[in-house]
Amino acid sequence: MARKHIPKLAVWKFASCDGCQLSLLDCEDEFLALAGVIDIANFPEATRTKKRGPYDLSLVEGSISTMRDRERIQKVRRQSKYLVTIGACATAGGVQALRNGRDIAEFMSVVYARPDYIDTLATSTPISDHVKVDFELRGCPINKSQLLELITAFLHGRRPAIATTSVCAECKARGTVCVMTAKQAPCLGPVTQAGCGAICPAYDRSCYGCFGPMESPNTVSLKEQWRNLGANEKDIRRAFQTFNAGAPEFLNAARGHADKNN
Repeated sequence: MARKHIPKLAVWKFASCDGCQLSLLDCEDEFLALAGVIDIANFPEATRTKKRGPYDLSLVEGSISTMRDRERIQKVRRQSKYLVTIGACATAGGVQALRNGRDIAEFMSVVYARPDYIDTLATSTPISDHVKVDFELRGCPINKSQLLELITAFLHGRRPAIATTSVCAECKARGTVCVMTAKQAPCLGPVTQAGCGAICPAYDRSCYGCFGPMESPNTVSLKEQWRNLGANEKDIRRAFQTFNAGAPEFLNAARGHADKNN
């Protein structure tokens, strides 16, 4: 009798805080069930076991910020049937992308006592800038339910059912009053992809854009609405320069340039 193929899952870390990997461990009971049907071949946060590829599915957390990372992601891609990036660092460069286009030597001189020991690239870039990516799962950190849906979908050969609507849709779904309308507070919800469950607006706080830009975000219109609410240019720029600062739509909005979709 032919031996049944057990799919191999590998989880890889690049420049990041590990928060998105911990979201998988956060699944608890679901993770135990998952472990029963797949072979967790590489996942340093969960096990010391490290098996050789090829891998059916690789989950990649973190951005590319060193020459070694750039070489390593190429190797991961070659070993993986499907490669999925998880989190703001892997999909948009992360908070560390704030250094892009600036004097990295000056940054290192301020942060490190011996900057000459530091080996880094001048930029922090998403994984898709370096290799083919089969799917991107947004978030800082990612939504564990979306992660389970993603893994299940890829193991069954279907497209993940991940919403591409804005956070505003989630506010409506849970009956949350719009903070822009009720409190005159600038909010990134209208241009941010759903996935968090609209946590911040539910507690009378503006959305911070943790899940990055939604599909075809109209940042030009949103910024104009913010100006009508009294926001100045510095506040607008800083609002787009957080977890997903390197995402083209947010980057252009911070620089004051409209992207081609707006």
